[in-house]
Amino acid sequence: MADKSSQLVLDALGKAAVDPAGVPLFQQKTAAGLFAGTALARQAAQRCKEQDLLRVVRTESRGKAVQEVVAITPKGLEHLLGQSNPRQLLQDLVRAVEGRQQQLNEWIAAAKQAQTSMDALRNLASAALERLDNKQIPVDCTNAIVQCLATWSASNAAEDCPLPHLYRQLQGPTIGQFHDTLRRLHAEQRIHLHPWTGPLCEMPEPPLALMVGHEIAYYASFRT
Repeated sequence: MADKSSQLVLDALGKAAVDPAGVPLFQQKTAAGLFAGTALARQAAQRCKEQDLLRVVRTESRGKAVQEVVAITPKGLEHLLGQSNPRQLLQDLVRAVEGRQQQLNEWIAAAKQAQTSMDALRNLASAALERLDNKQIPVDCTNAIVQCLATWSASNAAEDCPLPHLYRQLQGPTIGQFHDTLRRLHAEQRIHLHPWTGPLCEMPEPPLALMVGHEIAYYASFRT
């Protein structure tokens, strides 16, 4: 019995050593822990706390129960190194570091993607606000847009016209007026609007794109 209890202690100390931020003392149905809920395991857990091999770093509420989160102490690490294979412990530590590094890289990549998406949405929102707040006299650019797209189609039949290029061919309209006219022509089935399909962070001049339904339109073509 003593040998089995000692092995439970060593196993728990090994798990705690590779996660110094803290590990739940006991296993839960949906969460890992250092010890199972058996009587022998509970005795081994109490022994670790009484002998200062593990210390409670915080508590977490799980329903009506309170779970202790523990970390290995210097005394616990010394006990582990004295009773187990140091090489195996070092290998476990190296694997833990590699796993944390991979997790950190994924978090950084996700944060960067979220930032680029926020920037693109912010630019689109700015363009929408400009349209709402604009007090200039409305400019009718209907014929100009249709003519530009017809000219583009004649010389670039295999490609749709990017909205930034189309906007630069016009004279006078604001971005909001430009977008309103595009939506109307699209609703009247006089032009096609096509979505941007690449990453948002790679979109040139995002304020000139516009929302159509659930898509971000970035290209237009003349409907024959």
